[in-house]
Amino acid sequence: MPEVTFALLAILAVVAVVAMALSIRVVQQMQVGIVQRLGKFHRTIEPGLHLIVPFIDRVRYTMDMREAVVPFPPQGVITEDNLMVGIDSVIYYQIVDPVRAAYEAQNYIQAIEQLTMTTLRNIIGGMDLEQTLTSREEINQKLRSVLDEATGKWGIKVNRVELRSIEPPATIRDAMEKGARAEREKRAQILLAEGQRQSQILSASGDRESSILRAQGERESAVLRAQADRQASMLRAEGEAQAITTVFGAIHASEPDEGLLAYQYLQMLPQLAKGDSNKVWVIPSELNDALKGLGSTAGEAVSRFAGQKADPAKYSAPEKVDVFAEIEASKRAEEAESAKSVNQAIAEAQKIEQGKAARLASPALTTGTDEVVDPVADLLPDAGGASVATQPEAASQDASQQQAEDA
Repeated sequence: MPEVTFALLAILAVVAVVAMALSIRVVQQMQVGIVQRLGKFHRTIEPGLHLIVPFIDRVRYTMDMREAVVPFPPQGVITEDNLMVGIDSVIYYQIVDPVRAAYEAQNYIQAIEQLTMTTLRNIIGGMDLEQTLTSREEINQKLRSVLDEATGKWGIKVNRVELRSIEPPATIRDAMEKGARAEREKRAQILLAEGQRQSQILSASGDRESSILRAQGERESAVLRAQADRQASMLRAEGEAQAITTVFGAIHASEPDEGLLAYQYLQMLPQLAKGDSNKVWVIPSELNDALKGLGSTAGEAVSRFAGQKADPAKYSAPEKVDVFAEIEASKRAEEAESAKSVNQAIAEAQKIEQGKAARLASPALTTGTDEVVDPVADLLPDAGGASVATQPEAASQDASQQQAEDA
């Protein structure tokens, strides 16, 4: 008996422990528990410690209320231009009603996947390949709108849909890469040609400006060089003219004879014979006459210095002529003439001024015929009458003439 009683107590204790374990439930944060009683929905339990009726109540579902991310494998979709593309998508969703999410859809993840596939086929089927590759945002908006409307009755909200990749066929991808490469090469060649054109334009503009500046510099240089040559030629001509004038005056002042001219002619002969190209030298006919004159002159000089008798009537030593003295004398004469003309002009001007002053100072004389007579007007040369000079004026004129002659 005691053994049977002990066995019953042990069984009761085990049952009590199991019932206690089954009645205590702990729900984690951001989770909701769905409690069923005898296979029927009874209530939901929030995060924390809860007690349920053991063997009657049961936590059938535990729903995660956080936003979840579900990636779907690539799916083959045919575009409007009959090209197969592989689309890999990602969906971000969140459970807003755990009861409907547990009982409205048997497997809401699989349902969302199938709905996404069929919706993508409908959207991509109305676009060609180029639109599909360039309209990702439009595809995302359409897909999210359709999924949000379909999953609303399941207690699920689709927050975002993204297409991770769109893979066209390999042949199309190669053609697109070749087209893109050709387009890039074309743009690069266009940019290179544009750069070369700009470079050539700038180079031509620089060459033109350089040529213009060089031509202006050469023109100014030529003008300055011509002016310098002109001034040098003028100075050289003035110097030569003065030299010729001086030599001509010296020659005429010294009165050279035939002997001196013959001697000068003989001195010029060696200079005429100089030069590498002078292979043949023609003696002019005037050389004989010059030599004859020089010989006669030299013979007379030798006979005189050697003590031989010479006819004094035939030869007489020329007198020395001071060329510089003659030039100075001629300059003094020219200065005297110019001073004389200046003094005469001054005297005439003074006489005219004195006549005007006298005419303005003295009253007019009246004759018997009521005619006004100006005593000074008859003295002026432009009055039509004879010029009469008074004694002081004649004296002053004689004095000025005497000063001019002394100068």
